[in-house]
Amino acid sequence: MGFGARIAALRRDAKQSLQHVADAVGVTKTHIWELEKGRTANPSLLVIKGLADHFAVSVTSLVEEDIDALDADQRIASMFRLAKEIDADDLGHIEDMIQSFINRKKGRAAS
Repeated sequence: MGFGARIAALRRDAKQSLQHVADAVGVTKTHIWELEKGRTANPSLLVIKGLADHFAVSVTSLVEEDIDALDADQRIASMFRLAKEIDADDLGHIEDMIQSFINRKKGRAAS
């Protein structure tokens, strides 16, 4: 089951509307719908964390990423653990920086 399908299932199981979840997470109803349908490529860490908190599940179970897996990149796992200590506003800045690096890499690949 993909990320969007998990969100949809959690929402249906909780008998909550798109609007209810959106309000709880601080995004638009359309954004939740796009996540559920897989139309949003890279949801922000803040949104993922907000959804996990709202549905009382771990981020790991929501995104099916296991930072403790044997094949996990240990540098990324370490950064993920450290990120738990950062304020929400600062996480947004880090997310922006990561997206900038991804965009730069895509730009180089397209050249």
